[in-house]
Amino acid sequence: MKRIALLSQRLANQIAAGEVVERPASVVKELLENCLDAGADRVEIDLELGGMRLIRIRDNGSGIDKDDLGLALSRHATSKIANLDDLENIASLGFRGEALASICSVSRLELVSRARDASDDTAWRVEAQGQEMVTAVSPAAHPQGTSVEVRDLFFNTPARKKFLRTEKTEFERIEDVVKRLALSRFDVSFLLRHNQRVAHHLQAAESLPEMQRRVALVCGSAFLENSLHVDVEAAGLRLWGWVSLPTFSRSQADLQYFYVNGRIIRDKLVSHAVKQAYQDVLFHGRHPAFVLYLELQPALVDVNVHPTKHEVRFRDSRLVHDFLFRALHRALADQRPQDRLSAETSAGRPPAESTAWAPGAPVFGSGPAVQNRMPLGVAEPGPVSSAWAATGTWDSRAPLSMTAQQLSALEALHKDDDVPPLGFAVAQLHGIYILAQNRQGLIIVDMHAAHERITYEHMKAAVQQQGIRAQPLLVPLSLAVSQAEADCAEQQSEALLALGLGIERVASEALVVRQVPSILAAADIEQLVRDVLADIREHGSSERIRQHQDELLATMACHASVRANRQLSIPEMNALLRDMERTERSGQCNHGRPTWVLQSLDQLDKLFLRGQ
Repeated sequence: MKRIALLSQRLANQIAAGEVVERPASVVKELLENCLDAGADRVEIDLELGGMRLIRIRDNGSGIDKDDLGLALSRHATSKIANLDDLENIASLGFRGEALASICSVSRLELVSRARDASDDTAWRVEAQGQEMVTAVSPAAHPQGTSVEVRDLFFNTPARKKFLRTEKTEFERIEDVVKRLALSRFDVSFLLRHNQRVAHHLQAAESLPEMQRRVALVCGSAFLENSLHVDVEAAGLRLWGWVSLPTFSRSQADLQYFYVNGRIIRDKLVSHAVKQAYQDVLFHGRHPAFVLYLELQPALVDVNVHPTKHEVRFRDSRLVHDFLFRALHRALADQRPQDRLSAETSAGRPPAESTAWAPGAPVFGSGPAVQNRMPLGVAEPGPVSSAWAATGTWDSRAPLSMTAQQLSALEALHKDDDVPPLGFAVAQLHGIYILAQNRQGLIIVDMHAAHERITYEHMKAAVQQQGIRAQPLLVPLSLAVSQAEADCAEQQSEALLALGLGIERVASEALVVRQVPSILAAADIEQLVRDVLADIREHGSSERIRQHQDELLATMACHASVRANRQLSIPEMNALLRDMERTERSGQCNHGRPTWVLQSLDQLDKLFLRGQ
């Protein structure tokens, strides 16, 4: 081993650049964060050759004083924090003061700035490149704000340059960085040019429709059309943004944006809370999409825990986890068919007015409409619907023949009275699907999936009212665990007892399970206890008991639901539709499959080339 010696300033900067400057997208991220911290509301980004030849970023922020220009390119020089108290209460995106020094150590950098409170109209320029870290300040012409020009990235470190990808790939990564930051600041306009061609021009957004327009531009219009807007505030925390409907999912977690006080992060605690909120409604193997913003006091979150600042640490992680889970869980549960249909109606054309029809009127052609209308009794709460809601069983007795019921249902659809969101049933297809007509068009319902969700929610409500019932084990179960797990079980004994688990510590590394939830008596108790303790140690709480309990209830609901090829009467179909409109999460079955779809009149017209 050689003798210990201090590293040179140039070598130290290049080592730091290895952490900060990985590729052109890293440079763009650091410079854009400086623009936003400077209070800019307009940012322009110019690129050449995917950022490998040129990166130029201009803003209209507060600018840099002449005396601070040379210092701005030094390591650990920043205006964003000054003492330990500032470090524990960070409200800016950047704070380490390494970005500009690291960038200029591996490129040719030019910085021109004019401060907002400058005494004259003169701007000042400072330049530095690679090994020559000595800077000189000279006058320049520039409006208020700052321009940073980075040329020939990695010109003096060819080994790093060999790891860069193609121009197209590097530009796509820069594009992703710009999109993420554009979602974090709706009040800032972004202009991105590549090889002198405009790639994106995002105008500043103030109102909710303007924000939604930017979200649609970044995430796609399909995401916005299939998402919910949430805004929940409690315990000093605020969560707002957009989450996708369970029926709009992706094979990868590539459309997930989560911001904490404007900083985009990827945190295990957040991912776990979102995953739990979607657990009961998302198809297995799929991932939700969301753009969410969490706002809290800066002192309650530590952002200085990761070199790239992608992870944070919350002071009260359990509070944040529970808040995220409950807010998203409730938002997804509160969705009813009428909410989705009203959103689709506002986005499309208004429902068409239908001509009245009655038995005896011509089915085809344009014969005179018969105004004699018979009310359909199932439209009002009746004995069939009430029995269905109370018992969840089917009454196969039909007072009318199937044909007469269909004719009556068709007539009721054209009354001037309000039609329920899912309309009225008109037929059953292959004993599997219910065909119903509402104001918007045709509703197709998977009767087994819909009945399964209704039965499942009734069972969950009944269990929740009764609470978790526990039963003692005839033979207590002994477990050998680590000391950390034993400490957790001892400290959280009351919380575990509330979950139905009676656990006693008998040694430094041994536990005895004396009581378990009665509904899970046949489960693998040892694995259940270990999983619960692992969750509590990592997230501060555990949902394992509820998850296992819900899995059993879902299985019971699946077996208790109506099967395919069961012939239903029109009143029974309408009773199912009305219960779907009242039931939480009725848009998906217990396995995450959709229970109903809408074929609007516009879609049907396009299918049959009407009006073309």
